Amino acid sequence: MELEYLVKDKKYKNINEILSLEFKISARLKNKLIRKNMIFLNGSFVDTRTSVEIGDKLVVDLNYNEDNSNIVPKEMPLDIVYEDEWLLVVNKPSGIAVHPSILHFDNSLSNGVRFYFDKIRLNKKIRPINRLDKDTSGLVIFAKCEYIQESLSLQMKEENFKKEYLCLCSGLFNKKSGTINLPIARKEGSIIERCVDENGKMAITHYKVLEEFKDYSLVLCKLETGRTHQIRLHMASIYHPLLGDTLYGTSSTLISRQALHSYKVKFIHPITKKEIELIAKLPQDMEQCINF
Repeated sequence: MELEYLVKDKKYKNINEILSLEFKISARLKNKLIRKNMIFLNGSFVDTRTSVEIGDKLVVDLNYNEDNSNIVPKEMPLDIVYEDEWLLVVNKPSGIAVHPSILHFDNSLSNGVRFYFDKIRLNKKIRPINRLDKDTSGLVIFAKCEYIQESLSLQMKEENFKKEYLCLCSGLFNKKSGTINLPIARKEGSIIERCVDENGKMAITHYKVLEEFKDYSLVLCKLETGRTHQIRLHMASIYHPLLGDTLYGTSSTLISRQALHSYKVKFIHPITKKEIELIAKLPQDMEQCINF
């Protein structure tokens, strides 16, 4: 797990510029790499202030071990959609939290990933890139090192990381496609519920109705922002709450959780620079609603 850069021109005058401008490594991570002696020029450890010449080879070694004892390993089946040296992408079932908590100390998805990392002898922290509610199913990306986490987080900030969801919404839409641009804030007095609030953070959801049934619709949602409960709240705000969403709508006889699935992610691989597009098909409970 190494970053390599061959100096071919005078574009950068020293190692610090390569790390900051070419790899976009944060100052915090650079300091950590310096402390661990993980930056090499032509095979020798160097300081980032070292100048470079054409023909020099810079290597950043990211293979150092990290303490991940804050997460208890727990064996569980993982539906791995994609994996390479840098990334692990899992199709999360509904009913399982992404992060450990007081209620899910040893049975979250991160516990399962910790067990898997131990199995493949990867001594790294557990770093989920995107977050899903416990009862939302679909794609969750785990970075296998801090550099990948920084790179993908930056893509999210620059809106180069695309997320698409499939959901089942109550009712039939008069407007079959559109954009919901409503700011979201935490609801006063609640640590869970969100609300539309003009003083909240900007939240933009694009939606398109894909299929209609007797009294509910299959809808594709594309997010420009990633606020907590964004799709659930936005759909409820236009009077089409998700089936089974008891927080922003009502319970359903068709499905026992909010009918929301992280269907597709698209991003640029930080190492290969190639576009990665991954899809997780609808889970059985949502598929049954469509075929009801």
